[in-house]
Amino acid sequence: MEYSETAMRLHWDEVLLRALKEDVSWEDVSANAVVPEGARGRAELIAKQDGVIAGLPVFARVFTLLDGAARVETAVKDGDEVKRGEKLAVVEGDMRAILSGERTALNFLQRMSGIATYTRAVAKLLEGTGTKLLDTRKTTPTLRSFEKYAVRAGGGYNHRFNLSDGVLLKDNHIGAAGGVREAIARARAYAPLCDKIEIEVETLAQLDEALAAGADIVMLDNMDGETLKEAVARAKGRAELEISGNVSRENVKNYAALGVDYISCGALTHSAPALDVSLKNLRPI
Repeated sequence: MEYSETAMRLHWDEVLLRALKEDVSWEDVSANAVVPEGARGRAELIAKQDGVIAGLPVFARVFTLLDGAARVETAVKDGDEVKRGEKLAVVEGDMRAILSGERTALNFLQRMSGIATYTRAVAKLLEGTGTKLLDTRKTTPTLRSFEKYAVRAGGGYNHRFNLSDGVLLKDNHIGAAGGVREAIARARAYAPLCDKIEIEVETLAQLDEALAAGADIVMLDNMDGETLKEAVARAKGRAELEISGNVSRENVKNYAALGVDYISCGALTHSAPALDVSLKNLRPI
């Protein structure tokens, strides 16, 4: 499943309102103390680092939730590479709303842009290889839709969104079923006809069993280099192959050179540093 802006919009108000309530219990004392009620203003969104921007619609939505008349004019779009010092957007609206929403809006934008920036760096290493870079479910609870959207903005692809999206049999599923063959057979009988069956294997013996049982995709989990080479040779096009486990910018190119279809990288969402952006120069209008 590819997580689009439309899909994200379906439930973002709930998440954003919860974040705003976390920051404002009943009033923003600082903003209300210094800004007259109804005063309107203008502020600029500035990049403080080079990177890839993602989450501008989320950033804007925070302000329109607080002020229905707020306007956010963007100079760039999600997925664009930006430079330090570049003006990314202008926010106009009720100054109290701008001040109250500033940190929440920036928190989402910084987190999402950090993920997009890290994803772009890894994805560039795979250019020309034919291997797709996938994310995982190692996401911040309740923020998965935002983080998977950011992966796409950075040039990666989405693996399944949640446990309802498709069959992925991991080590504990195999243990619960009594073995690789048994797990695949049960999944094939239960899952919808259109679903692919993916299974995680940790040894060459498990790989052979998965191929014999007709797995559509085999995830090669935490295998060393020599074992991975042998696994790719044994599969010989009988199933799509995915490499997973401790994937990073430092090793992803070596993995892609093996000729696998996919590489999944949890670090895209669990380890990407935030991109520094700032809302500056708030003035009355």
